[in-house]
Amino acid sequence: MPLTQPLRIHELSPAELAMYRTLDVERMPEHVAIIMDGNGRWAGNRTLKRFVGHQQGAESVHFVVEAASRINLPFLTLYAFSIENNLRRPRSEVGFLMKLLRNYLVGNVRRMNDNNVRMRYIGRIQDLPPDVVETMRWAEAETARNTGTTLTLALNYGSRAEMVDATRGVLQDLLDEAHRRRCSVDDLLSVSGLDSVDESTLARHLYTHDMPDPDLLIRTSGEMRISNFLLWQIAYSEIFVTDRLWPDFRGEHLLEGIAAFQQRNRRFGGLDTESSDEDLPDPLMPELVRS
Repeated sequence: MPLTQPLRIHELSPAELAMYRTLDVERMPEHVAIIMDGNGRWAGNRTLKRFVGHQQGAESVHFVVEAASRINLPFLTLYAFSIENNLRRPRSEVGFLMKLLRNYLVGNVRRMNDNNVRMRYIGRIQDLPPDVVETMRWAEAETARNTGTTLTLALNYGSRAEMVDATRGVLQDLLDEAHRRRCSVDDLLSVSGLDSVDESTLARHLYTHDMPDPDLLIRTSGEMRISNFLLWQIAYSEIFVTDRLWPDFRGEHLLEGIAAFQQRNRRFGGLDTESSDEDLPDPLMPELVRS
């Protein structure tokens, strides 16, 4: 559902406002997800250390989140740190990213409250350092009463891991129900049937179970891949790829992605009613008549 608080478009920058005025306010996405890519390349292009690129990328988060809050975007999800990052990046870089995350949260809770932004997280959070998790939970609690944009950070996240965790949740529910009924899982399934486990069953156990699927997925840096991000949820998302590296990404570029989204015809596997061929002659009919 669209947010009901007043728009704050008067707070947009001139470039953001110019782009916003090209949009159809009746066709705004409800959920935008972004794969933030290019911090290392941005730094390398300037002969700087990767750490500087990550710092500049954190600044870009400020601009994008504030633009999202000013246009009342209900949900914004940012791919901040993947399981693969945690396993395959040098320990020094991972440690720096964790410190950067803590500093971002501590330094920006007031800013998020001023912008009515609510914090949440998805991923295997329990595997992050305890002091980082403590700070994350603190920021989440401090912003819990906000009613504007929900900012979700995907941290130690991988979509395949999410599906594994969701499957474990389904199986745990079956075991719990069998225990409650004092029967075996086989007996339980013989009554309810395997058909009782469907897409909605799995979706209820995803990390994102309480938010809508993304309407729009944005990827920066020009890479044409999904990188194990929200694979289930983006089944029918529109995808916008920009060559712009994440540290150079700003609020107007978020709005640029939304403008591209509004040019798409979303059919969700159906047909465009304007291009239906049901009224056209059947090409097989002449053959049927001759026979």
